Order: sequence, then structure tokens, then C-alpha cells
Amino acid sequence: QVQLVESGGGLVQVGGSLRLSCAASGSIVSINSMGWYRQAPGKQRELVATVTSGGNTNYGDSVKGRFTVSRDNAKNTVLLEMNSLKPEDTAVYYCNAALWRGGFLTMMNYWGQGTQVTVSS
Repeated sequence: QVQLVESGGGLVQVGGSLRLSCAASGSIVSINSMGWYRQAPGKQRELVATVTSGGNTNYGDSVKGRFTVSRDNAKNTVLLEMNSLKPEDTAVYYCNAALWRGGFLTMMNYWGQGTQVTVSS
């Protein structure tokens, strides 16, 4: 099995910063993209940021200019630097990877267990 493990969540004050990290492990042939999604209570899961193996990034409108996503392809890790945090950023953040797993023919999506980010006002 492929496993994604997030770390770095916690409690932060408005205007503060956090860095989330996610490491993918297991039988991985190739990773197409890695990134982050978040879900607040009573809301749909939404895009935060993704980055492809070629370095192309995509950000949700609500985080543009405040968050930065980066990836270390050799280490199968993705980072999310979050700055100028707002109470609206409070959510469970989930790491995502779209990849080819050993022994499988098609690309699959995998998800981490989630890490809580709480921004207090």
C-alpha cells in the first residue's frame, strides 16, 4: 500500500504562519502530482494547492498570495507554507498524491489521514 503522512498542523494566531509537510511512501513508480486539500466542518473539501512533477502549481483562489506549495521529487514530499493565516483557514488539511503504484496500470489518487489547522482570532 501507499501511505501519505502529514505533519505540521496545530494552533496558530491570526496573521501567523505554519508549514505542513507530507511524505509519500510505499511501492511508487511515479508521482504525477502532490498537493493539499482542506475541509472545514459542514463544508465541502476544497483545493488548497497542488504541484506537478514538472513544477506546475495550482492554487485555490482563497489562498493565492498567502500560501506556497513546493515539492521534492526525489524524496516524494510536498510542503505547504502558509502565511498571513485567517480564521477562515481553519480546517483539516489533507495531503493528496496522484501516482502510479507498482503493480497497477492506471494512475490512482491517495490521501493522507489529515492534520488539523486551527487559526484563532
